[in-house]
Amino acid sequence: MQYNDFGTWLRKRFPDFRVQKISIDAGFTCPNRDGRISTGGCTFCDNRTFNPSYCDRRKSIQEQLREGKRFFNRKYSNMKYLAYFQAFTNTYGSLDSLQRMYEEALAEEDVVGLVIGTRPDCISAPLLDYLEKLSRQTFLIVEYGIESANDDTLRRINRGHTFECSRKAVEMTAERGILTGGHIILGLPGEDREESLRQAPIISSLPLNILKIHQMQIIKGTRLAEEYLQHPFPLYTVEEYLHLIADYISLLRKDLVLERFVSQSPPELLIAPRWGLKNYQFVHLLEAMD
Repeated sequence: MQYNDFGTWLRKRFPDFRVQKISIDAGFTCPNRDGRISTGGCTFCDNRTFNPSYCDRRKSIQEQLREGKRFFNRKYSNMKYLAYFQAFTNTYGSLDSLQRMYEEALAEEDVVGLVIGTRPDCISAPLLDYLEKLSRQTFLIVEYGIESANDDTLRRINRGHTFECSRKAVEMTAERGILTGGHIILGLPGEDREESLRQAPIISSLPLNILKIHQMQIIKGTRLAEEYLQHPFPLYTVEEYLHLIADYISLLRKDLVLERFVSQSPPELLIAPRWGLKNYQFVHLLEAMD
């Protein structure tokens, strides 16, 4: 199956050395957690499922980056890094404080760029003006949690914004020439295979450079876990999800860079589906379908 994979795309951007993301928890929250628009956050969310051990908000950005570098330096030499502001909403603060955080990360030795994960309702013209200037000086991706193009689903998972909000944020970012990423989840409650495939051309119509896709996972302690245990809804088997991804890719723009297809949460937190597959293992299965 032919598609633009993120690893190949990134190697073309950085041909002289290997590049690795280092996740950072900079102490942010979200507007649907702190009461600005809601409380409790998205029904599926638990940040522990993707924060690595070195990612600890009690430590400074510099300390987290240095621990991350030590972790990856054991595996590879001649490594450079992208500081990945991943946990919660990483544009949810004053412009001055955001600038200080981003520039602290860029000042760390061997950091060659930033990836900023955020929500589409936490972006502004002044911030995008700053990020546009920053993108001319360093490698920068702004990654939006879109999750779904269905407003009924977004309400059900307490996302706190509409798909139109996502569209506007992506368009505003792309207009400034900033590399723009999106994140979606396939298998959200109420969304079957047909609904996911209906949304594929809609997602593809956004001016995204990069798309990250994850399967729906039920995580212990979340509100979605309570819902699932009381009223179970269908989750994909590996085989069903393989066929869904293959058909989903066929409906996307050929120039869209696809970063990943699955996420693997820690076993002690995961209720279902318990596939035990890393992204590269899933990719091997996907490629074997040809």
